[in-house]
Amino acid sequence: MPWLAPVTLQSPRVNLEPLAQRHCDDLVEAAKDGALWTLWYTSVPSPETMQPEIERRLALRAAGSMLPFAVIDNTTTRAVGMTAYMNVDVINRRVEIGSTWYRKSVQRTALNTQCKLMLLTQAFEALDCIAVEFRTHAFNHQSRSAIERLGAKLDGVLRSHQIASNGTLRDTYVYSIIASEWPTVKANLTWQIGRARNG
Repeated sequence: MPWLAPVTLQSPRVNLEPLAQRHCDDLVEAAKDGALWTLWYTSVPSPETMQPEIERRLALRAAGSMLPFAVIDNTTTRAVGMTAYMNVDVINRRVEIGSTWYRKSVQRTALNTQCKLMLLTQAFEALDCIAVEFRTHAFNHQSRSAIERLGAKLDGVLRSHQIASNGTLRDTYVYSIIASEWPTVKANLTWQIGRARNG
């Protein structure tokens, strides 16, 4: 059995299911909520490119370098975004949580916190990861703030790291949570979710 086998992660608010083509229609509608593909500093598939993007992620899963999920909002049972374990390093037991996006109507809600809690719990407690990485564009301030709220530490900045679709050069902020930090991060995320539920 491969180290990173497809798995469904469940919580009262949101489930993470292995990505499949049956999620395509929901994801097209999700991307239209806020015209997310027009944001220049992130990469969200357009309605026209959603099916090829799902196929790309499934090919990476078959190659063992990504485990992609559909984000299912349990209040509607519909897919509202995507996320993944990516840049998988089996030997050093490291993964990156990335290629994540959510429809605008669920952004800045407890949904993201719950997703990250499930993904981190799986990574540290089931996969025995040494470290989990997060990467984002220097100009994606919303993403950087969300990553920092998780308790991830900034490892550094990869300057002129990638060429963006509009031809500009991307500085990539690299964050991580290491295994020794996980108990504190988990306690904080659990507290945040409880506060949101009770608030």
